[in-house]
Amino acid sequence: MPLKSLTAALLCAACTLAWSQDRPTAQQERMKSCNAQASKKELKGDERKAFMSDCLKGDSDLTAQQQRMKTCNVQAGQKALKGEERKAFMSRCLSADSAAGGGTAQQRKMTACNAQASKNELKGEKRRQFMSECLSS
Repeated sequence: MPLKSLTAALLCAACTLAWSQDRPTAQQERMKSCNAQASKKELKGDERKAFMSDCLKGDSDLTAQQQRMKTCNVQAGQKALKGEERKAFMSRCLSADSAAGGGTAQQRKMTACNAQASKNELKGEKRRQFMSECLSS
């Protein structure tokens, strides 16, 4: 390969590498988004740390059913339920009737926001942003 061609190829490779390093990674984007949400909610100290931890784990990527399962699991754990008692509680907690008409205020709000997002056919980052704004209002 002639020296000019080799030099041009190396220069192209260097430019491509430098350009790709200027773009934030998905994790950096998530960090930026989570930070903005935490600031918007005016979270401080341990509350902010907990929020950032959950946000960076991607809990916002959970479906409504997965989020409901997580919430019900936490509640069952707080009540120290075991065996059949836990199964019965989880069944009631996860049932569609419980999600639609009962549950905590936050669960009802999550259901309403999720329904709106689905109605508007929101997906990906747009859905995530909508859900964040809807749940924080």
